[in-house]
Amino acid sequence: MSHPDLRRRRLVGGALGALALSHVPFARAADKFPSGNMRVIIPTGQGGSADRLARTFDDFWGKLLGTHFEYQFMRGAAGQVGYETFVHKMPHDGEHLLFGNMGPEMIMYVLQKPDYKFPQDYQYFCRTDIDDSIVFASKKGKIQTLQQAIDEAKKRTLNVAVSRLPHPASIGMLSLAKATGARFNLVPYGGGHPTSIAVLNGECDIGALPIAGVIVQDQTLKVLGIFNDEHKMAKYTDAPSVNKVAGTKIPPLPSSRSWAVHTDFIEKSPDKFAILEKTSRQVFEDPGYKPEYAKTGAPVETIAYGDRKTCTEYVNHMIELATEYRELLTAKKGKKK
Repeated sequence: MSHPDLRRRRLVGGALGALALSHVPFARAADKFPSGNMRVIIPTGQGGSADRLARTFDDFWGKLLGTHFEYQFMRGAAGQVGYETFVHKMPHDGEHLLFGNMGPEMIMYVLQKPDYKFPQDYQYFCRTDIDDSIVFASKKGKIQTLQQAIDEAKKRTLNVAVSRLPHPASIGMLSLAKATGARFNLVPYGGGHPTSIAVLNGECDIGALPIAGVIVQDQTLKVLGIFNDEHKMAKYTDAPSVNKVAGTKIPPLPSSRSWAVHTDFIEKSPDKFAILEKTSRQVFEDPGYKPEYAKTGAPVETIAYGDRKTCTEYVNHMIELATEYRELLTAKKGKKK
């Protein structure tokens, strides 16, 4: 026969054991990465290519990470506001990311000298695409070829809608103007969607953007020229390269979007960062990703995974390009005429 005190001790011990076991999942949850939803800043306006591509990507990435994504769009000062918020105000825990367009945002970095440093404060680690810059017009507008645009711009100044002044497409337009004597006034609209609208409603004569966001609207917008002599867009447009029409030697001017994370998180939590690297790369291996990407209207040919090393090489090239074209970019006020 068991002694009452012994039975009581067993009961208490069992209750404490059950209580300890009940706390194990919570202990694991504290160590789980990510522990909650991923929160992302996109430093441009909502509704553009970055918005569409990020959401398509996170449909697959979220499943691999076992979480969901939440977005905040901050387009102020050509993306500078979004980056400064990300660097200085967001927790550096790997669960707060930035999805940026490396080309224009590194040009902005060179021209505006913001209050943060690359790569000391943040690093890109997963390039999602390579998106050639183009010149485009409304299918209902007076200008229907690049040559018409150049000829007209020699008679009067053409207003050119751009998503932001610091952008590879802006460098292309300013280089074209310098080489041909055409007069282009660049007007920034803070994102691809409002830039397209400005061309469609006639507020601007033509526009310059990455090609993916324009092909999505191929019923209303027409590509006039592509800033790449060896582009892969023949399936989607018969537009010539800008150099072929104008006789110029402007270098390829692509944009590339990428996920970014705080540098000190990479240094302090390499195991967790490895999870972000591995799972983001796996998205490109999923057979369902390419069809879903195509549903956004963006050409699947623009899909191009790039690791941290590839992203850094591209960023350094953009820094060199921005430095080379600084005088042209800073000479333009970007006000509608």
